[in-house]
Amino acid sequence: MKPKDFSHVEPKPAATVLLARDGADGIEVFLVKRHHDIEFASGALVFPGGKVEAGDTDGALRTACEGAEGIDDGDLALRLAALRETFEECGVLLARRRGGADLMDGDELAALEPWAGRLHRGEAGLAEFVAAEDLVLALDGLVHFAHWITPPLVPKRFDTHFFLVAAPPGQVAVHDGSEAVDSIWARPAWTTAEADAGRCRLVFATRLNLEKLGRSATVAEAITAARNAPVVTVRPQLEKFEDGIRTMRIPEEAGYGGAIFEVTDKPAMAVKAS
Repeated sequence: MKPKDFSHVEPKPAATVLLARDGADGIEVFLVKRHHDIEFASGALVFPGGKVEAGDTDGALRTACEGAEGIDDGDLALRLAALRETFEECGVLLARRRGGADLMDGDELAALEPWAGRLHRGEAGLAEFVAAEDLVLALDGLVHFAHWITPPLVPKRFDTHFFLVAAPPGQVAVHDGSEAVDSIWARPAWTTAEADAGRCRLVFATRLNLEKLGRSATVAEAITAARNAPVVTVRPQLEKFEDGIRTMRIPEEAGYGGAIFEVTDKPAMAVKAS
């Protein structure tokens, strides 16, 4: 018995965000629980994020960003997708009023809440939103953390860039109630322990990035570590598939503490072996 091969499926560009804060017992990250009816990672705890949409590639957005200097159009679209998805999925927006120095606070953000739904439903684009509200998008708050490409073991594949973000003070993260049905702030080690005990579900990439984040005691320490570490593309390769247990190989230089990992978490999508 061996897994099916979906190497013919082109991975879609996507972005996801590790929204982090300092808690009483160490660094915490915001996780949302995927709706059970969603095909990819259904029912799993994941970081907010999603695929790049057409509106994220609008050239007009470059002049409405801080931190876009020296970034090519493809990388810019990824960062804009990360920012947009964070706003849509958990109501957090990395933005300033034009001419302002501080990120928007909770009261300012509350007035913009209807835009999150319009963006999610495709009724408005990011450029329209930014222009209407006279915003500057704070891309300088995104720190490139990881890059994973879904292995050809599942039919829905993504080329995903992970970004680390310090949670803006004064903003409250919540789940959207549609794609995400629950949410939690949790320490990385607690989350992986809960998954090991069968009380929540993770996917392979989420688990390893939680472990990587959990090596830092504070958000500032994690950001410094991410800025100083090279981002190595991870294309997990199936090393062994036996009795339903998968062993995956990833580049050791990617910084996850090894190259061979036994995957105890369920696949992102349920695919029968053949």
